[in-house]
Amino acid sequence: MKLYTTDLFVLPLPDGHRFPMSRYRLLREKLQACGSFAAEDFCVPPAASRQQLALVHTEDWISRVFDGELSPSEIRRIGFPWSRQMVERCRRSTGATIAASESALDDLLSVNLAGGTHHAFPDRGAGYCVFNDVAVSIRVLQAQQKIQRALVLDGDVHQGDGTALIFAGDESVRTFSLHARKAFPIRKTISDLDIALEPGTEDSEYLAAWSDGLRQISAGFPPDIVYFVAGADPWQGDTLGGLSVSAGGLRQRDQHVFDLVRQLGCPLVIVMAGGYANDPNDIATIQFSTVTAAHTALCISAGS
Repeated sequence: MKLYTTDLFVLPLPDGHRFPMSRYRLLREKLQACGSFAAEDFCVPPAASRQQLALVHTEDWISRVFDGELSPSEIRRIGFPWSRQMVERCRRSTGATIAASESALDDLLSVNLAGGTHHAFPDRGAGYCVFNDVAVSIRVLQAQQKIQRALVLDGDVHQGDGTALIFAGDESVRTFSLHARKAFPIRKTISDLDIALEPGTEDSEYLAAWSDGLRQISAGFPPDIVYFVAGADPWQGDTLGGLSVSAGGLRQRDQHVFDLVRQLGCPLVIVMAGGYANDPNDIATIQFSTVTAAHTALCISAGS
């Protein structure tokens, strides 16, 4: 099982910026300290190439991101100031999901300790997302004829609108998003399956919706690979989510995914996606649980 880390590629953010960049470092440190993973399990990914990005994104968008020619409104929509470090970080985060996808085909499970940039569209970014790492990874594997079909399970509290648009009408990819109805983005895009939850939704309703969604989206669709967008932001302590799911509820959500991929007999790629608690340690703790539980359920239990 490979863990792809990008926290060495730091985004310079202004004082008071609400995005908790330190959560990526904290997650890596927790995993390194837990004793379940060897040093060689942690990998620094290559940056996604322009050619790989162009499988999803327009040449105009890629060029203007690379060359720093984004308009003020585009930068506001992304939420990060432009910098050379921003471009490198976004390329590395996308590269991490590509690398994790290739590793998962061999090892059945691999993790990008960042990623999940599901608000990125072919020609624009939004919501802290510049390039859509999951979409690019799927297109890379399809172009290499390593897979035909992919299943995207989006558990982030915000709807995966960019991913939904990219794969709209594409029968080779199915997308499922379980999200808060009133959370960003205000205008949702239609996934193959969307389930929107009301503010304050708690564990029982949340887990029933997630379980039902997994059943519906996987029916009659044998994927070659599954992507789990494992957002920590449905958690009751998140500042941007609006749901009231406990940490235990999120652990059960994750287990439903692990049970499904065992049933399907296909590889799983996990990406971390959102988390906006006041204390970045809370986010890292939730995502630490996701990664270690996946390792136990899909690696140790399989004897690998």
